[in-house]
Parts: sequence; structure tokens; C-alpha cells
Amino acid sequence: MQGSERKIMKPIQSSGKRKSAVARATLRQGKGFIRVNSVPLELISPKISRLKMMEPLILAGEVAGKVDIDVDVAGGGINSQAEASRLAIAKALVNFTKNDKLKEVFLSYDRNLLVADVRFKETAKPNRHGQARAHVQKSYR
Repeated sequence: MQGSERKIMKPIQSSGKRKSAVARATLRQGKGFIRVNSVPLELISPKISRLKMMEPLILAGEVAGKVDIDVDVAGGGINSQAEASRLAIAKALVNFTKNDKLKEVFLSYDRNLLVADVRFKETAKPNRHGQARAHVQKSYR
């Protein structure tokens, strides 16, 4: 069995955040299976969210076919979850390849593939009817 042994690598963990959505990706050597919350990526709907999550896989090319990725995502809405998952997948792929070429490809395509977008919804203020910036109505007469 000496000739058929192959090097087994430790799983790579990475995370991504967008608004209140948090995604945790676990990458291990495999055959290219990607699951999001235990659902295959091909079955994720809406299609725009699926395509958003596939962007780093398409840009990575053949590297994506050599790894299995499990993503657990919670919080936020559909779009925020897709963007958080996309960030976690891209970070895991860069960590797996350990080369700067893939990192440059991701950054030149879209900086948000590797750098989290820290913008958040402004919290509602008291006595403003649930809004962040609404002004109190005034009467001068």
C-alpha cells in the first residue's frame, strides 16, 4: 500500500460575514462537492444567490474540483447569506492553494471576495417611530 498512499491534509476552516449573516466554511480534499447547510450547491435557490456563491469556484478553476467544501450559514437574509458564503469559500480556497496568483485574481475581480464588507444597517433610535433618522414632527402654529 506504499504506492497508493496519499497525503491527507487537515481541513481548512474559514469564515465570512455580511450584515448579520455568518458563514463558516470547512474545506477538505475531495471530488468537488460543495454543500451549503447540508444542501448541494446546485439545489440552492434563488439562482442569483447560487451564482453568487459559485463565483469563487469558477474563478479558482481546476482547484475547486479537488476539494469538498461544507458551508454552514446562519442569520441575515438570503442575499447576505450568499455574500457571507462567497467570502468564506474564497478565503478557504486562497488558504488551500497558498499562492498569491489566486488571491490577485479574486481581488482584481471583486475585492469583496476576500475583504468583508463592514457596512451594517443603522439601528433604530428611540422616539423616532422605529426609524434611524426620522425627524420629530413640529408644529409652529
